[in-house]
Amino acid sequence: MRRTLGPLLCELHAHSSWSDGELDVAELVDLHGRSGFDVLCVTDHVIRKNDPAGASAGCRMVDSDCFDSYLEDVEREAARAWRTYGLLVIPGLELTFNDVDPVKSAHALAVGLRSFVSVDLGIAEAMRTADEAGAAIVAAHPYDGEHASDLTPAGRLTKRFARDAGLRVLAHRFELFNRTRLFGWVAEAGLPAVASGDFHRPAHLAGWKTLLPSLHDEAMVVDYLRSPRPVYLVRLDHELAELAA
Repeated sequence: MRRTLGPLLCELHAHSSWSDGELDVAELVDLHGRSGFDVLCVTDHVIRKNDPAGASAGCRMVDSDCFDSYLEDVEREAARAWRTYGLLVIPGLELTFNDVDPVKSAHALAVGLRSFVSVDLGIAEAMRTADEAGAAIVAAHPYDGEHASDLTPAGRLTKRFARDAGLRVLAHRFELFNRTRLFGWVAEAGLPAVASGDFHRPAHLAGWKTLLPSLHDEAMVVDYLRSPRPVYLVRLDHELAELAA
């Protein structure tokens, strides 16, 4: 059983085969549990009906029809994760608003979300709805105009947070690091930061992570993420890379 006092080693941004991850939820739990994580947030994608990348995604996404089954799967594995590893598994969604114009694109994690939230009315409305449901809202891979390159996958060219101050106020936290990518403007703006692996496959186990000085309890973790209180960021490469292999 893992310790119950912080700082907690967290993966705040992880995808399973419910969307575009390679592993199912059980495999995701086992990998992170064996690797010594204290907190795993499962945040599979929900997209809008007219998402420009939806037809070519090549994978399913969470929608209103399957959300209950998705949540049931995550919660079942959460119970096993706690018994087996002392790993706290928290359900959520990645509110995914893609646009052919990267300046209009934004993704936001809703950590601790237990009700379906649509993005059909826009990312701002989805973030407000998830916030009202008690989730912690984290701006995901918030690119600015200078750091996205031709090598960046189109679905991750998400520049709206860097350009839209009105949208920024709807997020509780911002990814300063996504895997090994630094979004320096987040630090320059003094925004509350986290680091995540944006996990899709075992190679993403390593990289920058969040150490959260919180009690080992879902309500306390979500409450801490909703606050501007400080966190610790740590880069774990060789240790986790060996475990992933």
